[in-house]
Amino acid sequence: MASNTAIKRLEQTTFKLRALLNITLAINENHTQEELLQHYIDLLHSDLNIGKLILFKRDESWKCIINMGYSNEFIDNIDVEKDLLKYDEISFDWKSNTESNLGTYDIVVPIQHKGIPIAFIIIGDVDEDSEGVSPIIKHLNFIQTLSNIIIVAIENIRLFNESLRQEAMRKELELASKMQSMLIPHQNSLPKNKRVYMTAFYQPHLEVGGDYYDYIELSKDEIGFCISDVSGKGISAALLMSNFQANLRALFSHEISLPALIEKLNERVINAANGEKFITLFIAKYNFKTRELEYINAGHNHPFLFRKDLNELVYLDKGCVGIGMLDEIPVIRKGSITIEGPAKLLCYTDGLVELMDGKGVSFGTGEIEECLMNAYPIQENIDRIISLQGIIEGSAKIFDDISILGLELY
Repeated sequence: MASNTAIKRLEQTTFKLRALLNITLAINENHTQEELLQHYIDLLHSDLNIGKLILFKRDESWKCIINMGYSNEFIDNIDVEKDLLKYDEISFDWKSNTESNLGTYDIVVPIQHKGIPIAFIIIGDVDEDSEGVSPIIKHLNFIQTLSNIIIVAIENIRLFNESLRQEAMRKELELASKMQSMLIPHQNSLPKNKRVYMTAFYQPHLEVGGDYYDYIELSKDEIGFCISDVSGKGISAALLMSNFQANLRALFSHEISLPALIEKLNERVINAANGEKFITLFIAKYNFKTRELEYINAGHNHPFLFRKDLNELVYLDKGCVGIGMLDEIPVIRKGSITIEGPAKLLCYTDGLVELMDGKGVSFGTGEIEECLMNAYPIQENIDRIISLQGIIEGSAKIFDDISILGLELY
């Protein structure tokens, strides 16, 4: 006949195996984090008679995800980094009885995964009236094992949900990128004829960007074009850019003057961005008959106009502050220049000239000017710039969207 000790040992072993099986089944049945924690609490409280327990888990920071029997003030006074990280095995000396007033012992049970602490359990002694070690201490290794299984399962749930979130975001960004590419004129849609050759290059730093360029035929003898850059990056910049594109297309016509257009665009951007973002913009009209170029530079990088017949480089910098910076733009200066001979015009966003180096952000237009001031076609000039800056290869110096718009006027 088996002894009472052997029977109790068998009962304890059976209980532990059944508990582990139930938890494993719950995990395999894809129970939620809340359901798994409730299984865990029920087992500790009902079956092991634990009434005082804290469970800290590390995500981005350490958080208390279970509190049984402790005051919020007590938990708030615990600094996991300072008080608990030093424990790599079950310990009984965390706080004295007079400090915690929670029983004979306060027990710290560290939970590690691949040698890295992922959770800590603090257990208050169950049998506070008895002398010596509480019977619960016999189950500490089992509690540690059970807790490890639960915490790793919860972490896997978090990582899985995070991967789903990232995949959904990736698909949304992919769709946004496709939609944005539809808003920006394709290279093949730009005019290439005996009067003007227009070409462009666009590369967002992220999946979507805040750069934008456009071309509009205003009449049979006049074209309009622009290049712009929304402050910031990512989805919010792309959304404002798409809103700006819609407004520009609706407002830009042969009849409207550039200063009036700027005022209307500023009003629309203020309403759309609530003052949180702004847009730098270079916008122009060119008349093939009069050969007059009218433009406004609203806080944008000044384009370069290279007049081949004069071997002269002109900066197009007359204008105003950026769109959306102020409720009302105080002064708008329109630039005007007559281009009598063949010329090349290069517009770009600041990603092309703001590069990271060892000292921070550097600004440089020297290479761009050098690439433009020659007899080569504008397309070759732009290809040369792209090659020198290492844009296609993904130079580590580049940290912003890059757009280039080039015109050759014959």
